Amino acid sequence: MLVDSHCHLDRLDYGKKHTDMAQAVARAAKRGVNHILCVSVDLATFPTMKAAIAPFPQVFASCGIHPLHKDELKDLDRLATLAADPQVVAIGETGLDYFYASETAEVQRESFAHHVNVAVELDKPLIIHTRNAQQETLDILREGQANKVGGVLHCFTESLEMAEAAIELGFYISLSGIITFRSAEALREVVKALPLERLLVETDAPWLAPVPFRGEENEPAYTRTVAECIANLKGVPIEEVAAQTTANFFNLFKLAKKAN
Repeated sequence: MLVDSHCHLDRLDYGKKHTDMAQAVARAAKRGVNHILCVSVDLATFPTMKAAIAPFPQVFASCGIHPLHKDELKDLDRLATLAADPQVVAIGETGLDYFYASETAEVQRESFAHHVNVAVELDKPLIIHTRNAQQETLDILREGQANKVGGVLHCFTESLEMAEAAIELGFYISLSGIITFRSAEALREVVKALPLERLLVETDAPWLAPVPFRGEENEPAYTRTVAECIANLKGVPIEEVAAQTTANFFNLFKLAKKAN
């Protein structure tokens, strides 16, 4: 069994590759991906996302504002209310992105710190997006006492040093299809150095389809491809990667209950 620990099921292009969400979930199950975390990127679409995944007990929800959604970064009043919903198992995705939007750095930091505070108040783990902001990301997590709830650095592409610092704070490191890219040799070396006990697997679908599916829409079924790459890098069976990353997921996201 595998878990896609980070995707955006509500943003797949239904009507093309998949007819509907039920088909995407079924395709994932055929490849052993039995649970999925559907991650929020803004509050405006959160109610619609929550309603769309409601028929699927194997699909969980997070609530948060992506750092690139600049129109909502200051609209934080609703976050705690929406995130308190019992269907929400995590806060985010939140964080800092200075690669694409360094001009909004100040408001990103304010939003990120607020998300950390809400996570601690609600006792729910954090889902972190970070690019070109390693030290500030770690500083805000430490200052907000994010170690009390833990979380995950999703779609990880940063340094081994950052990963180790996050692990010290009780965080996990989630790996996406990026690890299969030809240009990701340095990242693959980081993966080799990290303990399997602190890893999660994800697709970030509909983006970042792994090799050999580059150029097409990503989907939760491809979580297995990411896990197979990790197994190859670490020289262990895919079954070991699947079992450990699944255990890691449910250890972190304690409100997520395995579907029958």
